[in-house]
Amino acid sequence: MVSVVVAVFVALSLAPLLVLSVPPIGTQPEQVHISYAGFAGSMEITWTTFNETEESTVEYGLWGGRLFELTAKGKATLFVDGGSEGRKMYIHRVTLTDLRPASAYVYHCGSEAGWSDVFSFTALNESTSWSPRFAVYGDMGNENPQSLARLQKETQVGMYDVILHVGDFAYDMHEDNGRIGDEFMRQIQSIAAYVPYMTCPGNHEAEYNFSNYRNRFSMPGQTESLWYSWNVGSAHIISLSTEIYFFLDYGVDLIFKQYEWLKKDLEEANKPENRAERPWIITMGHRPMYCSNNDKDDCTQFESYVRLGRNDTKPPAPGLEDLLYLYGVDLELWAHEHTYERLWPVYGYKVFNGSIEQPYVNPKAPVHIITGSAGCRENHDPFVPNPRDWSAFRSTDYGYTRMQVHNTTHLYLEQVSDDQYGKVIDSIWVVKEKHGFSAWF
Repeated sequence: MVSVVVAVFVALSLAPLLVLSVPPIGTQPEQVHISYAGFAGSMEITWTTFNETEESTVEYGLWGGRLFELTAKGKATLFVDGGSEGRKMYIHRVTLTDLRPASAYVYHCGSEAGWSDVFSFTALNESTSWSPRFAVYGDMGNENPQSLARLQKETQVGMYDVILHVGDFAYDMHEDNGRIGDEFMRQIQSIAAYVPYMTCPGNHEAEYNFSNYRNRFSMPGQTESLWYSWNVGSAHIISLSTEIYFFLDYGVDLIFKQYEWLKKDLEEANKPENRAERPWIITMGHRPMYCSNNDKDDCTQFESYVRLGRNDTKPPAPGLEDLLYLYGVDLELWAHEHTYERLWPVYGYKVFNGSIEQPYVNPKAPVHIITGSAGCRENHDPFVPNPRDWSAFRSTDYGYTRMQVHNTTHLYLEQVSDDQYGKVIDSIWVVKEKHGFSAWF
């Protein structure tokens, strides 16, 4: 009898270990996020599973209509992380088409092996007179994501139509064999499953040739999300990779490929009929051309690679400042520096304000905003004591930027301080009665 009791006791004591040895179900969707697919009436739904599933399916329907009355199917791609474990995950992508502009939809994603939670989104308004609202930030980590909670709430109460994440995610997505990337994508699901989460690569994505970034996100075009453009409201938005100027081992040719693509994109956007319809041209790239931080980054150097290019490549690699100026880019959004800095209209290290009284009314050069203070484990970057002549406002508070393209002539920007409980600490109106290269004169 004693032996039977002992046997039962041993079995019960081992039960937790036996349960722990069972691998988790890997067909359950997670890390759900959406992005604009780049053509009218579309939305891209992306998610991850850790085992292969027979299908990649999104069931969806109009808000208030019959639930899940529509079905779209896509495909999954195997992604093997470059770490020592060679962890495998399956990235599922489904493109929804023929969406009714500005209409709300309810959806879930997965397969008969497992479904996600139910989410919702609003299809992009295709009208050029629409006034889209953005949250803009870079450099948000899995650890110390100071602005995340406020952004989650503001997104869920409908304050934003689009998120622009200007590089540097998770810190870093490849770490712990990609598990940090998994956790970060779970963190932002409460934002990114509801509004298009549009991205560009930063230096913290560089490991294994940017493989975590290229595989986890789904931006328009055929460049694995490295560079692309899209239209929203009266704006043409261009996302660029500044990192190709620094990680030359992954291919110097990428600098020239992006430059040629960018030139063609700007030429197309500047055709009279296109510029009349979408006069605002806005770029986003991770490393800025200018900054007044005290850390010896590229933007602190007059000979900035991003601004002027590189002379140590064969042939010399062109920078971006002249090209963006030549095609009348209105606004340039940057991150990388863990601070916020607003510049006066600047070109060639010289200030070109519209006037002394109204510097952002008909400015004579592009306006630059650096917004890399969303929060990460690297904390803040210091500023030099005395700001440069082209520096208009600086803050080391954690926070993020809000932007609204009101119409063809007016664009609004404000900086939110998370340290000061959501207080708006800076704001400007950029007013342009004329766009394009001729607006500079």
